[in-house]
Amino acid sequence: MRGMNVKYLEIVTIDVGATCEALEAAHGASFSEPCPALGGARTAELEGGGRLGVRAPMHEAEAPVVRPYLGVPDAGAAVAAAEAKGAEVLHPALELPGEGTFAIYLGGGAQLGVWED
Repeated sequence: MRGMNVKYLEIVTIDVGATCEALEAAHGASFSEPCPALGGARTAELEGGGRLGVRAPMHEAEAPVVRPYLGVPDAGAAVAAAEAKGAEVLHPALELPGEGTFAIYLGGGAQLGVWED
């Protein structure tokens, strides 16, 4: 099995401030100011080089969720491979300038993301 690494761990919450404060208190994290390229997420570094992002829902239909994005060499190919095995693509591959390319799919009832540097 190939090694998997979490490139981005996203928490969508209705109270960004309280969530960041709890993570700072419990884990000694330090969060950035909101990053527009990441939907206004406040981010903190994860051990191993990934980032944790905490943001509010971007629209009424978006519910709170914790979504891991695993590193892949090609986000478009990875989400297509997941779709070929029955996953539902929730967001096709999209480049975020200066951040990377991501895609989101639904597999087994869980929202999963892929992240290409």
